[in-house]
Amino acid sequence: MHYCILSNENRIEFISMPADYMYQLVALLRRLHKEIDKLTTADRPILPVVIGECTELELHNSEYAVVSGLDYLAALERRFAALNEENYPLISLLTEIRALHAQLEYLVEEGEYA
Repeated sequence: MHYCILSNENRIEFISMPADYMYQLVALLRRLHKEIDKLTTADRPILPVVIGECTELELHNSEYAVVSGLDYLAALERRFAALNEENYPLISLLTEIRALHAQLEYLVEEGEYA
């Protein structure tokens, strides 16, 4: 398991992902950052900044928790799906989010990701 460390509005988030899929999460977040300013809706989601990643993580502060990649992507998809965007082809971003989410769901079904 790999852990992605994100900074999101003065809050640190830790996302757990299978090691072979971490690059896809990081690439997805970079793409979303690249495209977010093209959205015309006023209620754009705030995107986290990727701080780093690691293979081992031991948290010493109960204020923080590790979020599974599956849960993180589901929440990200809900935030983007709720946007009322009329001009930018939002479906392309949603497709990328949903594709990675589907890959993780498949790993869960195969017992390769808990």
